[in-house]
Amino acid sequence: MDITIKELEHRYQMKTPFERLALYDVNASIKEGSYVAVIGHTGSGKSTLLQHLNGLLKPTKGSIALGETVLQANKKQKDMKPLRKKVGIVFQFPEHQLFEETILKDICFGPMNFGVPQEKAEAKAKEMLKLVGLPESLLSRSPFELSGGQMRRVAIAGVLAMEPEVLVLDEPTAGLDPRGRKEIMDMFYDLHQKANLTTILVTHSMEDAAHYADQMIVMHKGTVKATGTPRELFANRTDMSSFGLDLPETIKFQQTVEEKLGITFPRPLLTMDEMAEALTALYQEDTTS
Repeated sequence: MDITIKELEHRYQMKTPFERLALYDVNASIKEGSYVAVIGHTGSGKSTLLQHLNGLLKPTKGSIALGETVLQANKKQKDMKPLRKKVGIVFQFPEHQLFEETILKDICFGPMNFGVPQEKAEAKAKEMLKLVGLPESLLSRSPFELSGGQMRRVAIAGVLAMEPEVLVLDEPTAGLDPRGRKEIMDMFYDLHQKANLTTILVTHSMEDAAHYADQMIVMHKGTVKATGTPRELFANRTDMSSFGLDLPETIKFQQTVEEKLGITFPRPLLTMDEMAEALTALYQEDTTS
């Protein structure tokens, strides 16, 4: 489903001495099936924005349309369950949300809460556990007997078991080592492609945004400052710096190579594969000239 955000504003603790403006004049469109990275410095409003995507927070001004469901300021939404089934959120450290005595019960909890029969929920649990790279033999074990990385995969399986149309990832690799981070991000990207999900990645990692996303939304001090493809946005290095954002390591390396050799590559190089191809082509030109 398409997502359209119009003039969205959110204020915490309205009409109290602690009232705080967290979002203002946020406008954005997310197409069904796209992979969008929402990036921004700490305090830019990223996490507040994502909590509007399944109604955890309501607009204090403006609206957000998720398919046929419209959340609008000053209008009550009677039943949020259908929306929350369609939009699954994987929060930072999702393993902290585990609570059942077995992995099977934990993964089944969400689907059964939405009315899925136990037998069907258990079949889905087995399928999702395999999808996140864990063996079915773990289903009878307590999730608290697992390693941190395994616990995170179980928590993710619980979100996927509800078969969301939109998957929102809030810093899903926080606390993981580089290998674990790549495994989790590759898993999400594979799932995005196979299930044709709309994926929204909230991240501080410019590398992940550059490598996986089709589109980027740049948040700064509570509003959207820029949108575009990773290649378009990272081409304007000055703007990214003014928003307090770093550049992917490949683009930093690209800058160094350009300065040392006195050349300019025709486009930002977003991945190590692109960098390797560009350097190989440069070497071949040099040896044939």
